[in-house]
Amino acid sequence: MARVTRGYKKAQRRRKILKLARGYYGTKSRAHRIAKQAVDRSQAFAYRDRRRKKRDFRRLWIVRINAAARLNGLSYNRLMNGLKRADCELNRKMLADVAVRDPEGFTEIAAVAKQALGHQDG
Repeated sequence: MARVTRGYKKAQRRRKILKLARGYYGTKSRAHRIAKQAVDRSQAFAYRDRRRKKRDFRRLWIVRINAAARLNGLSYNRLMNGLKRADCELNRKMLADVAVRDPEGFTEIAAVAKQALGHQDG
């Protein structure tokens, strides 16, 4: 059988890893073995954090909505319950944006929630 040197494919794989490791500090961007470990680790973190980012943003939106709701005499869960009863389909991202950029507009939204709660409770 012919001897296989694996030159082209092996070099291709190494080039791919070293390209992904560009910008890493010291040996991590130059030595294939170390670069491979660093790239594997960074890709694992990237995969995990793409999911974590969604959680973190939702938490941020909820904190912002809660702060604005309390300025209008409501707690977060009462506000969300009122908006749900009023058939308001604003999501948390949009509510948080309104709370930060347009406090007067958020006050109107809170009034809609209060009205919906008042009709249900009374």
